Amino acid sequence: MDDTGQTQGIESAQADVKSAIEAAAGPALAFQENLRKALEKGVTETQAAYTRAKAAVDETASALETSVTTASKGVFAFNSKALEALRANADANFDFLKAVINAKSAGEAASLQSDHARKQAEALAAQAKDFAELARKIATESAEPLKSQVSKTFKLSA
Repeated sequence: MDDTGQTQGIESAQADVKSAIEAAAGPALAFQENLRKALEKGVTETQAAYTRAKAAVDETASALETSVTTASKGVFAFNSKALEALRANADANFDFLKAVINAKSAGEAASLQSDHARKQAEALAAQAKDFAELARKIATESAEPLKSQVSKTFKLSA
């Protein structure tokens, strides 16, 4: 065999080996590419989930802050209402005492006592109703930011 035939034989053998290597490496390269794509997709989805979770936590913290602020204002309003009721009840008692001291007879004093007791019972009932309504309003307004955030968070995760 001459050098040209031998060179062609070597080149043919090299081409055959190269084809065999490429044929064997093809599935490995495809697997490697699919694995790379899957990992990239996983990283992207993880980053998106982290961003959503961080936003939900930030929104929840803001809702909690709003809720606490609202509750604080409500407690102040409740305390103000309690002081107002205390003042009104003290004024009514002082007025009653003045009237009893100035009563002309025991019958008049008994009548004043009866009227005062009725008025105080009515006042206390009205004050209790006002306190209950204010407490309900405070509870509702304080809970609303958290309620809305919880609802929003669970809608996002669903």
